[in-house]
Amino acid sequence: MRTTIILSILVIFGLSAKGQYYFYNGEFYENNLLIEVGASLGAMNAFTDIGGRKGVGKKFVKDFNIQNTHISGGVFAGLMFKNSVGLRLEATFGTVSAYDSILKNVAASTNGRYERHLEFRSPISEFSLLAEFHPFEMIINYNEDRRPPEVSPYVIAGVGYFHFNPQATLNGGLVDLQPLRTEGEGFAEYPKVKEYKLSQFNFPVGAGARYDLSPALNIRIELLYRFLFTDYLDDVSGKYIEPSLFSNYLTGARLAQALILNDRHIPGAKYSTAHPGGVRGNPKNNDGYITLSFKLGVTIGRERR
Repeated sequence: MRTTIILSILVIFGLSAKGQYYFYNGEFYENNLLIEVGASLGAMNAFTDIGGRKGVGKKFVKDFNIQNTHISGGVFAGLMFKNSVGLRLEATFGTVSAYDSILKNVAASTNGRYERHLEFRSPISEFSLLAEFHPFEMIINYNEDRRPPEVSPYVIAGVGYFHFNPQATLNGGLVDLQPLRTEGEGFAEYPKVKEYKLSQFNFPVGAGARYDLSPALNIRIELLYRFLFTDYLDDVSGKYIEPSLFSNYLTGARLAQALILNDRHIPGAKYSTAHPGGVRGNPKNNDGYITLSFKLGVTIGRERR
């Protein structure tokens, strides 16, 4: 038994020794497994049916309007194996918005999107589990003669769970749009139009680069896009409905708000689709949102030589 215990201790210390190599400045041992915690500050924007750029409305970055960018922030904690593969928990908070009125100078090209005159804003709260892969770190065999790259690019992907709440301005205040069912969500007259949930899963994917300021501190720049399973981030997806039906499902203030906010087209507009069955959005493309973040991380686990 004593011999077994001694051999086990020797094996553990042997594995630990093999799991250490010099950090790039030669003054710290680099352990195989490191802990990293930090915070981020950046920008958030969205791709939805509202706003965009000139023309009929295009997919993804072709309809990106930088004027709708808002500040975002977050915190994260994770594990990094040999500086090559990481697993991270992250919380991100921000706001997305869009306005058809932003198309005023190109109204003639928008096929009624400007005249539709819709708008929205929504807070975003997201919690995600992300895996990151550093290809250049993976192919380097660290030793005292070969330093790891000072700037390490990486790709990242994972799964997230986020909460949103589309709102529109009315009489100087903000009104929650989801309870108004502006496109007949859940109405018996429109069985294909389902009610949407305000908390859903998403799939974040992106890329970034990490730079070590010191053995304990690093900075990152990271671009992350979220694929969503909903087209209602902005409460717009399909067609205008018969407005008289709202009174079958809503009463009081919500009925009055729904009648105003489902159709906000500019009165007297030469081009308008604001009639029952008219195009209100494009259900073929789900919405999405994106962040560009600058991160400051603290690395825990490097040991002084």
